[in-house]
Amino acid sequence: MAGIPGDVRLDEWSRADRAKAAGKLMLGWVGLLWLIEVVDLATGHALDAYGIVPRTVDGLGGIPLAPFLHFGFDHVASNSVPLLVLGFVAALGGIRRFLALCAVVVVADGLGVWLVSGSNTVTAGASGLVFGLFGYLLVRGFVERRVPGVLVGLGIAAYWGTGILTGILPTNTTVSWQGHLFGLVTGVTAAFLFRRPVRA
Repeated sequence: MAGIPGDVRLDEWSRADRAKAAGKLMLGWVGLLWLIEVVDLATGHALDAYGIVPRTVDGLGGIPLAPFLHFGFDHVASNSVPLLVLGFVAALGGIRRFLALCAVVVVADGLGVWLVSGSNTVTAGASGLVFGLFGYLLVRGFVERRVPGVLVGLGIAAYWGTGILTGILPTNTTVSWQGHLFGLVTGVTAAFLFRRPVRA
């Protein structure tokens, strides 16, 4: 059955097909982030202004853009590996489901940042989405009562858990702990919204 990943039922794809589609998607996604940062550098960081500016009408437009913008290559690099890995694992469950998950996290996280972040600030970066994917994968297996998902959740908790916990604490003024916190909460909530039926 021909078609793009979103047009094919998940059970009609082999594991290799799903892994290939997820890998291509996330490599392309991360590559796009680096390309955008190259453009940002070439324009004298003009794109930085298009992040989320709290409690302003224009700032609302930054909600869908902020996850694709970064404040320098170090910023992109810090988000690239976790986004690539967590995104790949989440996308194995289906491309359309994954894109819907990302949309929910981006919008809910962005609105949270827009509402509570400090005035006269600009928030950008994929870390809110990274925290959302972490939260989603952390609890998905428990919500769906699937052993592989539980093992994935435990694995990412063991590897990234400490960094995630410190990232949601309001102790580092150089990062958006608000974006991290709202992303995490949205990701956990999304695990319930996007859960698959429990097998009898």
